[in-house]
Amino acid sequence: MKTHESDRRSRRLPVSATDRKALAAWQPAEPETIAEAVRLKEAALVDFGMESSAIAGWIYSKCAHQVPTTAIETAAVMAAGDGTCLLLFNPDFFVELGLDGVKFVLFHEARHLIQRHLFTEPELREDPVFDIAIECTINHVALTRLRRQSLPVAGGEPTGVDPRKVFARYHADLTAQGLTPFSYEEFIHTDMGCYTELRRMKHPPTPPPICVHELLQELQDELADAETIARIGNEVLANVLLAGKRGVREARSELLDLIARTEGATERLSKLWGDLGAGMIRGQTQRTRRVDWWQRWLVDVLASKLAEGERLVYPKKRGAVLAALGEDPTLSRRGPERHRVVAIAVDASGSMPPPVVDWIASLVGQLDGVEAHWLSFDAAVVPFAPGDPLVGGGGTSFQAVADYLEGRAPSARTGEPFEETLDAVIMVTDGIAPHITPAEPDKWIWLITEHGDDWPESHTPQMACHTVRTGDR
Repeated sequence: MKTHESDRRSRRLPVSATDRKALAAWQPAEPETIAEAVRLKEAALVDFGMESSAIAGWIYSKCAHQVPTTAIETAAVMAAGDGTCLLLFNPDFFVELGLDGVKFVLFHEARHLIQRHLFTEPELREDPVFDIAIECTINHVALTRLRRQSLPVAGGEPTGVDPRKVFARYHADLTAQGLTPFSYEEFIHTDMGCYTELRRMKHPPTPPPICVHELLQELQDELADAETIARIGNEVLANVLLAGKRGVREARSELLDLIARTEGATERLSKLWGDLGAGMIRGQTQRTRRVDWWQRWLVDVLASKLAEGERLVYPKKRGAVLAALGEDPTLSRRGPERHRVVAIAVDASGSMPPPVVDWIASLVGQLDGVEAHWLSFDAAVVPFAPGDPLVGGGGTSFQAVADYLEGRAPSARTGEPFEETLDAVIMVTDGIAPHITPAEPDKWIWLITEHGDDWPESHTPQMACHTVRTGDR
């Protein structure tokens, strides 16, 4: 964290921050201390993934390297200089904190990375008062979400900025000036609101020399990889948005809180939330600049349906024999490679514009080894090629699509049955027809046109479902 030069205690790391072996080897803690610190760290990350923080869980999944080291006094998440993120943590510090304290520190680090990423304006980054505002809002959220009454204590001292103590100083300062201070709830509600109120103080606070984390001078000068931080930050927020849209309650609530604390602060930030499709999580239709949220959603969901399994396995018995003979172990293929098969069924009565069908066609065309089968349907199913007109004869039946794809009914045009094994089905429709339960509902992806019925989202079992505005590309 930046402070005035007079009280800066930042220092360079004794070894290169990109040399993971050197970091781990630098005056290492006792083995049992390292083992306990790693256990606490892993337990905290599991808790994030289960219930406490979707954002923190996703951020640490992006940290390819998590290194226990005494080269740093506390903990830090940073760009590693090679396009990845790195978590450094001091084992003695983590063991002293205990599980609840470790959870607080890791939550703080994750939110610090995201919130500093969201505010990239140089004048804010260089203002120590903005650092205090960010620390206040992050720690307030951490105390609330982790159900803590106070900051963790290490070495007999609180590990970070206490938002309630900062508020008390702010309240006393403005009262002494004859000004009307905000209530605590108003003061802490948004990052920029907190910053604005702190700037009203006659004597604004400055960050302490060491906060929960220690952003060292070396990290600022040598590892300021803004591109990596922005990319990972956007990936994390997109994944949390997707989880919220799929009904993960904790992901939705945490994201709504973050949006409320940051939205509208700057034009760039408003556009960023638009780019990520943040309006969807609040039930708002929000146009983006680059790619619409339904497209991002479809890419993510389709990728999950088509994820390749392990095609190579280690034959244990044969491997043991080879090892006994002094030979190197080998891998064997598990079954034949095959194309992954996707069916895209377009409702002839769904008013889906041709550009959307063209975009889906281009998406599928970019996926290696994917064989696409295009179907037009109303009350019957007719194979077609992208670019062909969609001709409907009235009525809509999802069951007709299921019967065809599951091999119970032939094509109305060719009279031939469908004999492929499907990896995914994309249904492009207004959703207005009798509901069905496919034989493999987890493979079905529903794109519902504007003003349609998104029943698959609340169906039992639930199916992947997203509403698409018919004016979208």
